[in-house]
Amino acid sequence: MAEPVYPFTAFNFSVEINKAGDGAALVAAAFQECDGLEMSMEIKTIREGGDNARQIRLNGPVALGQLTLKRGMTADFALWRWFEETVANPRLRAEAEVVLLAADGATERARFALTRCLPVKLKAPPLNAREGQLAIEELALAYETLRLMPPQG
Repeated sequence: MAEPVYPFTAFNFSVEINKAGDGAALVAAAFQECDGLEMSMEIKTIREGGDNARQIRLNGPVALGQLTLKRGMTADFALWRWFEETVANPRLRAEAEVVLLAADGATERARFALTRCLPVKLKAPPLNAREGQLAIEELALAYETLRLMPPQG
C-alpha cells in the first residue's frame, strides 16, 4: 500500500549555517521568515530563416536570488562576528541549508542547499528593554548555487 501524500507546508522550517571548509556550525538561530530561494534562467531565442511560425529556445545563464531571513532569535553574536570576519577576509564563505519540515516539526520533507554564502545585510531590531534575548531583524545572504535535496528514503 502506498504511503499517503501530504501537502508541503511553508510554515515549518529550520536554517543551518556552517563555515565553509571545516563545516563548524556558525550559528544557532531561529528565524520566523525565509525568502529568496529562487533561480531563474535567461532564455535565448533564435529564429530559423524561412520558418516564421517557430522559435528555437536555448538555455542561457541562471540567476540566483538572495536569501533573506527575518525576525531571528539567537543566544550569541556569531552572525555579527561572521559578518565582520568576511569584511576583513573577503574569501570567507559559509554553507547554508534551509530544511523544510512536515507539520509535526520533526520529519524532514526537503532541504535546499546553498553554497559559498556571503552575508550581504545584517540588521539589528529596534531596541526594546522588555525583550531578553538577542534578536536579528534581518539577515540577507548571497549564494553561488542552489540545489534541492529530497529527503533520504
